[in-house]
Amino acid sequence: MQPDAQALTAADRRALLDTVQRFVTHVVAPQVSAWDEAGEIPRSLYREAADLGLLGLGYPEALGGTPAPWSLRNAMSQALARWGGSGGVMASLFSHNIGLPPVLAHGSAELQAKVIPPVLRGEAIAALGITEPGGGSDVAALRTTARREGEHYVIDGEKVFITSGMRADWITLAVRTGPSQGASGISMLVVPGHAPGLSRTPLQKMGWHCSDTAHLRFDGVRVPVANRLGEEGGGFRIIMGNFNGERLALSAMALGFAEACYDEALAWAQQRRTFGAALIEHQVIRHKLMDMRMRIDSTQAWVDALGARADAGDEGPEWVAQVCLLKNHATQAMQFCADAAVQILGGMGYMRGTVSERVYREVKVMMIGGGAEEIMKELAARQLAIG
Repeated sequence: MQPDAQALTAADRRALLDTVQRFVTHVVAPQVSAWDEAGEIPRSLYREAADLGLLGLGYPEALGGTPAPWSLRNAMSQALARWGGSGGVMASLFSHNIGLPPVLAHGSAELQAKVIPPVLRGEAIAALGITEPGGGSDVAALRTTARREGEHYVIDGEKVFITSGMRADWITLAVRTGPSQGASGISMLVVPGHAPGLSRTPLQKMGWHCSDTAHLRFDGVRVPVANRLGEEGGGFRIIMGNFNGERLALSAMALGFAEACYDEALAWAQQRRTFGAALIEHQVIRHKLMDMRMRIDSTQAWVDALGARADAGDEGPEWVAQVCLLKNHATQAMQFCADAAVQILGGMGYMRGTVSERVYREVKVMMIGGGAEEIMKELAARQLAIG
């Protein structure tokens, strides 16, 4: 077990969650609709979150972070989702949590010191560039190339659906440095956002409106060899390991969004009156709420169990399979709760400005991002040696 997992007390956890609730309730939630309309969150929000220690949770103190176990990081993600009610805010504000872990695990000390501290201070933004226009979940088929020229790599290719892609100061990028096909030729490079030859096009989405999402093009972008993560050709394993953490975090987020929908639906049912009675007095409404509660509670237990196993160092094939299945279960719970909440709210649930309407639109990206449901099932089956 990680030492910091033992040292944290219930009071530490409560203090963090109280801080998160105050931050999202007073700073985020009142502005979410305006940020959605603007298509972005303010850069100042990164600094505000950093000043509260939220961006650095789970990172070493030497790099400006606060070491924390998965159980606490998951609790933070869940609380941010529940009280903030916006996947767009979380996707942008915490894109570094998919962009930086490969740097932390495989980058040189010099590269870590250059990239990580400014991001954790809210002064820079980090992103991850994996998906390509023709690739999707088939990472081994990626086509963006990086050819070696002396002490530099020269990058050519495209990436798509990149969260924080328009603003990123650092992009952790998957490239092909070896054979034209297969996992063995993939490497990871850290690319500065200001690099000549990098162009960005914004993408419009069904949900996550305040999260910038970009199509990136690399035309002869030069990156020092020192910006490579790990060994040349070792990128596929780095990517797969990074996905596990992303999927666990997505599951905690989905749980929080399911709770947000439940909270709004319950409050509406208690105060809305139809046919001379509050909605909550109708059995069909109470049963719908209990169907939501059942899915929330089962997801909570699963998130807590897998977080505890990760903190204990139990991250073998069976754990990976469980994370894949949890990701599906959590996002399905989110989908069910969003749908049920909109139904309970009726016409109001179809109106912009309600949490349930926003979450309803954001469900699909949660079910696809980090690995689509079908991919999760197949990966879980392989990890369990089924078939």
